[in-house]
Order: sequence, then C-alpha cells, then structure tokens
Amino acid sequence: MKTMQILFIAFLIVPFVEIYVLLQVGGLIGAFPTILLVVFTAVLGAWLLRRQGFATWQRFQSGLAQGEIPAYEMIEGPILLVGGALLLTPGFFTDMLGFACLIPTLRRKIAQYIIEHHLLQSQVGSVFQQARNSQTIIEGEYNKQD
Repeated sequence: MKTMQILFIAFLIVPFVEIYVLLQVGGLIGAFPTILLVVFTAVLGAWLLRRQGFATWQRFQSGLAQGEIPAYEMIEGPILLVGGALLLTPGFFTDMLGFACLIPTLRRKIAQYIIEHHLLQSQVGSVFQQARNSQTIIEGEYNKQD
C-alpha cells in the first residue's frame, strides 16, 4: 500500500476511533472528568515532550561537538514532533500514540528501523543507480567549424 493511501485511511479511521473512545470513557466516568483527563494528558504530554526534546537536542549537539553524525537524533526529532502533535490532539487514542513516541527506547527502535530499512536501502540503491547510469555515458570530442 502506498503511503498516501495509508494516510488517507488513517485520517478517516482515527476520528471515528477517537469519538468512540471519548463516548465510552465519558459514559463511564462522566463528561467533566473526561474533559479534565483529556486536558491533563495534553499538559503532561507537553511537559514530557519538552524534557525529551531538550535531551535529544543535547545529545545532538554533543554528537556534533565530538565530530560524529547524530543520525539517531536527527530521526528522533521528527518522531518527537509527531508525538507532540498527537498529544495535543484531543482524544485518548492519539494520546496513546503520542506517549509511545515519547518513550526513549521505543523511539530509538523506530529511528533504528527508519535508518536501516529506509535510509540505508535508498543509499545502496542510489550507488547501484549511479553505477548503472555511468555505463551509459558516451564520451567524445567535437569541433565547431564556421
């Protein structure tokens, strides 16, 4: 399945899941406690996002200072941004996904998967692509005569 198809399906399904879960929780504990719980998870998520973001930024800067390429930190940054956006979206399902993005070991595994399966493969493919393209180059000389 293509990425755009997956995103389209997610944008269709996630709101229905959110509404269903909010209605179920609201039926169990009431409307006001449900609203407070949604606000509390957003505030807690913003606080955790800030802490995790600063820690990732410090690791990024220390990696650069040591002359290393901070590949994991460059991937973890966007994962944190997605997690923050999910935490600020009202609902429990998106909060669950957002909190999952804030767990350092899980975030590291996601970054490792992205680096190994998407970035490295595309670079290997580009090396072979360059080698194949270099064989089709025809060198020659020409002179323009008036």
